[in-house]
Amino acid sequence: MISTAKNFVIAIPGRIESSRLPNKLLLEIDGKSIITRVLEQCLKAVERERIVLCTDSDKLSIKAKELEINSILTKKGCKSGTDRIASISNELIKIANNIKDERNSFEEEIIKNTLIINVQGDQPFLDPKLIKEMINFCFNDQTIPPLTTPIYKLDPTAIHNPNVVKTLINNKRQAIYFSRSALPHCRDDDKKNWHNNYNYHGHVGIYGYRADILLKWPSLATSKLENCEKLEQLKFIDSGYIYETFLTNENHLSIDTRKQYLDAIQYYKMKKTEI
Repeated sequence: MISTAKNFVIAIPGRIESSRLPNKLLLEIDGKSIITRVLEQCLKAVERERIVLCTDSDKLSIKAKELEINSILTKKGCKSGTDRIASISNELIKIANNIKDERNSFEEEIIKNTLIINVQGDQPFLDPKLIKEMINFCFNDQTIPPLTTPIYKLDPTAIHNPNVVKTLINNKRQAIYFSRSALPHCRDDDKKNWHNNYNYHGHVGIYGYRADILLKWPSLATSKLENCEKLEQLKFIDSGYIYETFLTNENHLSIDTRKQYLDAIQYYKMKKTEI
């Protein structure tokens, strides 16, 4: 008999191609590839049986195999990490609930009690504590929140940096929009003083999806917001969903550009005894 208790799986989407930094997940920091470091950070948080690399590349799959972590090959045409994870959501539900048979349909109770955590593959120094915080936050109430993501208070110097994704939250600390621009816009003040008017928050690249919500992804309408900002989470926002958030001290260090890669190398040299 299959348990209907809350279960989870960590899904790490990874593609070999990247327009801004080709083959970035295979780039090395002190002898280890970026994707290897991400997988190792996940291993510090949960059992390897609950980790899955979702990738379009045999080269990346090998990196998972070296750590005895499961990987699933996905189609190459996925437009985002969420798209890649959603394309194999049935397999992820099976792994989360230790289902061994070939079924592709599940009882509603199983689906709504399954948390799928998307850890982006370009965050080599993600704190394992943050993954545990995500699980605890999502399992704290009787039901798993439909969508969850952590946020952190932005340093004033990062508010107007388009490479830093900002999160606009309401009074219930729910994320109602994500943007590369500073939101809200403080109309009557100089940009350098905006942080005095509002607590700006950044977004950490980790999402919690309740499985029934993730299963809806392929049927959601095309999002003009997502296409404009190039932020996949806006597809859910555009379809009327909101994200629950929790505050963390974790600063988001992802690698999308050559400069960010070089910055990550310098960061590691300074912090390697702590990582």
